[in-house]
Amino acid sequence: MGDYHVPVLLNEVIQGLEIKPGEKYIDCTLGGSGHTKGILEAGGIVLGIDQDGEALRNAQENLQFEIKNFKLNLRKANFAHLKEIAVEAGFNPVSGILFDLGVSSHQLETNYRGFSFARGRLAKLDMRMDQTGQKITAADLVNAGSEKELANLFWKYGEERFSKQIARQIVESRKQKVIETTNELAEIILRARPAASRRGRDRTHPATRVFQALRIAVNDELAGLEMALPQAVELLKPGGKLAVISFHSLEDRIVKDFMRINTNWLRIITNKPVIPTKEEIKINPRARSGKLRIAEKI
Repeated sequence: MGDYHVPVLLNEVIQGLEIKPGEKYIDCTLGGSGHTKGILEAGGIVLGIDQDGEALRNAQENLQFEIKNFKLNLRKANFAHLKEIAVEAGFNPVSGILFDLGVSSHQLETNYRGFSFARGRLAKLDMRMDQTGQKITAADLVNAGSEKELANLFWKYGEERFSKQIARQIVESRKQKVIETTNELAEIILRARPAASRRGRDRTHPATRVFQALRIAVNDELAGLEMALPQAVELLKPGGKLAVISFHSLEDRIVKDFMRINTNWLRIITNKPVIPTKEEIKINPRARSGKLRIAEKI
């Protein structure tokens, strides 16, 4: 299962949730099932939710025993509808809820998913978490959006400081040819950025912020998170834990503000976010931007 996705901050999540044997928990972002497996091993009963059918098939294949013994219940859905899903599955109330936001290693490394510009020139610009239920792809946005719409999107969801230049270059490039692949878009972004910005010491690729913005827009990620957090609090028992791992400032800001605003319902356990250790980052470099925040329902 580690080949599918390496779970970030696994030990910190399990400790933070304070798993009680026989109690019910919800993993709102099943992914490679790493966190779910940790909860199961600690004695918890889990509802695993994911809108990606491949993640669910991976869990069905690797956690057959837990499914057959009613320790694991799987649902294909968007966590924006969390309460409806949980009530239908009999997970109301629960002792803990986890959100592990972002993209799994499997999604990044699978060519046809189109999440990464590092997967070869034939990787289509897709970026849909749910390839069967969602219609709009990243290619649709890139090829149909106006220069102003694209610039706003790259700034709002990617905080890309060269958003206007990149949007202009995209519009000019698509006059010659429809932009179809991840590498085509990455090359356009590189051409649009000032030369000095391409030689920075930042470990991230210059196209990273634009790809992040497109992924967020395609999957309506921030709106989904804002919808799900209040539902999570409703589903928790008093003393139940809400744990959220975010990977960029936009997500983290939503989580931090939500926890601070709702102090009538939540006691913040992590005054500062928990971040991966140097040892974890060495083993799993993709963990480096992870931030874990935990709160307890009063």
